[in-house]
Amino acid sequence: MANPSRPLPLDDATSSRTGHGSAASGRGRRRRIKITEALNGRAVRRVPLIKRIWRERWMYLLMLPGFVFFVVFQYLPLGGNAAAWQDYSPFLGLSRSLWVGWENFERIFVDPELIDSLWNTLLLSALQIVFAFPAPIALALLLTSILSDRVKRSIQMIVYLPHFIGWVIVVSIWNEMLGPLGVLNSMINTVGLPKLDIIGNPDWFPALVTLQVIWKEVGWGTIIFLAAILNIPQERYESAALDRAGPWRRIWHITLPGMASIIVLLLILRLGSVLSVGFEQILLQQPIFGAEAAQTLDTFVYFRGINGGDWGLATAAGLVKGLIGTVLVLGANKLAKVFGGEGVF
Repeated sequence: MANPSRPLPLDDATSSRTGHGSAASGRGRRRRIKITEALNGRAVRRVPLIKRIWRERWMYLLMLPGFVFFVVFQYLPLGGNAAAWQDYSPFLGLSRSLWVGWENFERIFVDPELIDSLWNTLLLSALQIVFAFPAPIALALLLTSILSDRVKRSIQMIVYLPHFIGWVIVVSIWNEMLGPLGVLNSMINTVGLPKLDIIGNPDWFPALVTLQVIWKEVGWGTIIFLAAILNIPQERYESAALDRAGPWRRIWHITLPGMASIIVLLLILRLGSVLSVGFEQILLQQPIFGAEAAQTLDTFVYFRGINGGDWGLATAAGLVKGLIGTVLVLGANKLAKVFGGEGVF
């Protein structure tokens, strides 16, 4: 006789409530049998891939536009990299252009214009990593220290706005502010001081480009860092305050460690584009500052390939730039894991 104090098994309890041989009880029993067989190492019959795709067909349909976009605009153009080993002509196409082997790659390392472009690119990229990359972090820390929500929202709205302005307008604004007849020189002229030669002076170009990037993107970059700060438990700040830790010590020992993972992630991604420093921004200002100071790898590829017709050399330069970016991302990701970070992948 069954012990009345002992609870009934799930199947028996279900059967007692819904009746023996109910469909729900039978499905639940079969599901548990399959799980038990899987745990015991027995082969479990899997649903075919076609049936699983058909079952989730609406989800795949929603993914289809994004999939087509990446195939058409990201993966199919990779076949054009074959022009790096050709004396490519758009009138002959890839199939009929003359193959020249590694000649284009050999020309890269002896071309003085490309070497100058590489140096300018590395200089601008280094300045942006040192000054433009930490700027959103500093602004995010500043915004979190403001107690008034109204003031905080007003500052955020003001610093977000330049992100939505195109580079044509940004460059025009800076020319109007810092040009020979701009606002700054007009103010300086009223007090009898000599004018500042900024716009058009090649020595000012790296600093000017970096300041433009900071002004345009610093507000937008704070969004991610503000989200990271909000995810830090408030109990840590309360404990630190009880231990008489000042604001700077709380930032150094709580806020920055809490943001470390996202900082490392964005820095790794930034290193992947270290040889890309803003094509449109540079192209718009190159006629003013000259090609010697404002020629980067992107503008070199544009002028040498599209304008000059040397498609093979331009493709080879772009391919080498992409390979270097990939190596930098992989190396930075590996270093992040070596020092205890999570990395990107």
